[in-house]
Amino acid sequence: MTDLPKTGAPATRALVNAGYTQLEHLTRATEAEILALHGMGPKAMSVLRRALQERGLSFRDG
Repeated sequence: MTDLPKTGAPATRALVNAGYTQLEHLTRATEAEILALHGMGPKAMSVLRRALQERGLSFRDG
């Protein structure tokens, strides 16, 4: 089960395969680390950034 926001299938697979199954897991990673995952792109990053901000969270500073 995941609470990740809806992104494209490649981005979702990339996150789940890297162990990020919950939005809060993303706070342990920098934006650069997530963007480096195969399947992640600018649109998916924007969706993730917005979802984190809505919960008062953010990516780890890098």
